Amino acid sequence: MSKLIERLIIPHLGGFHKVEVGLEALDDAAVVEGVAFKSDSHAVQPIFFPGGDIGRLAVAGTVNDLSALGAEPRALACGFVLEEGLAFTDLEQILISMKETCEEAGVFVVTGDTKVVEKGKLGGLVVNVSGIGIRSEALDHNLAIVRNYRKDYASRWILDKNLRAGDKIILSGSIGDHGVAVLSAQKGIAFGSRVRSDVKPLNHMIRRILEVGGIVAMKDPTRGGLANTLNEWSEKAEVGILVHETEIPIKKDVQVACEMLGIDPLEIGNEGKVVIGVVKEMSQAVLRVLRKTKEGKDARIIGEATNAFDLVAMKSIVGGRRILPMPIGDPVPRIC
Repeated sequence: MSKLIERLIIPHLGGFHKVEVGLEALDDAAVVEGVAFKSDSHAVQPIFFPGGDIGRLAVAGTVNDLSALGAEPRALACGFVLEEGLAFTDLEQILISMKETCEEAGVFVVTGDTKVVEKGKLGGLVVNVSGIGIRSEALDHNLAIVRNYRKDYASRWILDKNLRAGDKIILSGSIGDHGVAVLSAQKGIAFGSRVRSDVKPLNHMIRRILEVGGIVAMKDPTRGGLANTLNEWSEKAEVGILVHETEIPIKKDVQVACEMLGIDPLEIGNEGKVVIGVVKEMSQAVLRVLRKTKEGKDARIIGEATNAFDLVAMKSIVGGRRILPMPIGDPVPRIC
């Protein structure tokens, strides 16, 4: 997918140089005339899974992408493509879930569109949620703190390319939960009663850490998981990243499921976690605040950016190092 976007989509649709953060930046949202904008489509299968459904996923996904840019989400638009024969009870349950997730995030759907296609084309429905966000006092405070430690810092938003050597990498909690939960629903396999999707809006948690300050990069590790996020940062920022295997939180049931299926938990998508790049001097303060939140109570510093090499590496449990490459494909299809 990354090659498809870079080789075909961006050459035709990118290149609007007056846009502050545009398509070619390959961040999770754009900025046009000071307003952050995001659009995200979801085709998860099945549409209901342990811990969530396609409606909660669609709302949380857009809210989180806007928040990771440093924006405060303000309004959403929703597009439904419904398959003929979809039960009204299923659709209503999804709508209720979307409303509850909107209330949780404090942002609401204000416009949208609905289409119906022939039976057997979608597996239920596809949901697109677009959203807009604005600058906040928390973002401006965060950037002021960053500039105390990095005098040449010029970016007005939190972008992947902003990471620099010495910055610490924080992960807000355990990884692999969402991917394994959806896989269990796809295959009808129970990987432990506690494996549930982590899907949730993170904007309130992100606002709290922006109020602490020092954050230079943020991304929710969805498709391609943690490995994909770290490799994107390394490539865009032209910096190496070293992470420590012993510091990456993975729940036991998730680890067992991945070992049984031959799946790397570092490559599985997550929908309720965020990876944070923060200047070294503020990393402990950010971590303390994260751990006081419900969403970030299991947060850890998992590594740091470095100029010692120009790729992503992981220090293993036994002390050796191995390259952590960009995922070649999606080990669990249709999880978002």
